[in-house]
Amino acid sequence: MATLFPLLAVLIWSANTVASKAAATVFDPAAISLYRWLLAFLVMTPLFARPLWRERAQLRRHLPQLAVLSLLGMVASQSLAYYAAHLTTATNMGVITALIPLSGLLLGAVFFRQSISAQAAAGVALSLGGVCYLMGAGNPLFLLQQGVNIGDAMVLLGGFAYALYSILYKRWSPPLGQWLNLYAQVLLAVLMLLPLAATADSLAIPLAGVPVLLVAGIGSSILAAYLWMLSIQRIGSERTAIFMNLLPLFTALLASAMLGETIHAYHWVGGGLILAGVSLSQRKPLPARAPQAA
Repeated sequence: MATLFPLLAVLIWSANTVASKAAATVFDPAAISLYRWLLAFLVMTPLFARPLWRERAQLRRHLPQLAVLSLLGMVASQSLAYYAAHLTTATNMGVITALIPLSGLLLGAVFFRQSISAQAAAGVALSLGGVCYLMGAGNPLFLLQQGVNIGDAMVLLGGFAYALYSILYKRWSPPLGQWLNLYAQVLLAVLMLLPLAATADSLAIPLAGVPVLLVAGIGSSILAAYLWMLSIQRIGSERTAIFMNLLPLFTALLASAMLGETIHAYHWVGGGLILAGVSLSQRKPLPARAPQAA
């Protein structure tokens, strides 16, 4: 049952990706970075401002941790993605985003001495192979021929930021509760993004950008973020991050239904490998049998 949380979160983020593609040129990256969290803050404030104020002693005690989490998961990872969209292809962004599980495993092993089971590693490798096959249109070598540009580096850095966010959120477990943790991070994100918004060429909200803002500010920023944090608490950061590999598959399916894009055979093959890798990584290893006496 707990695996439904990251599954729904990734589905919402996929819908947000499709909505963003439909209006990719209507927002300045600095503007949408601020507005999505500002909208989330305005929606959540009537519900959570007073409860957070009552917990101000706990908030003050854990403010440095919440600030780091907000900087990583809401400011750095999201803003870098908006800027990268103007500098690299959607194919590259999808593939690099799928590296989040590997980034989490690497960061956990190097900095936090977390063990990696052979089965989990195999699941990540299999699902990553599916992502490469899917995003390379059936030719994974296509990805190797593109090289790395500034946009790719931004997406990669944003992926590492979100992987570190997942690990730290699980380790720190701020005691405010899921909704107040999220609300506090949203508030901090708005404050951190104000200087960035000042650099925007335009802060206008065009009519075509309203649906994108609603999906990003409510669906993606509130509901999906809450489900993701809940999943980290229930099944752990490593197992949660695996579900990010489903983002390219869900995005392709939604783009076909909503934008009329064609689904090819490589979508089904790559998607099957992704799902198989997720399933393998979620399955608990069988306990070793004790040797039988002769």
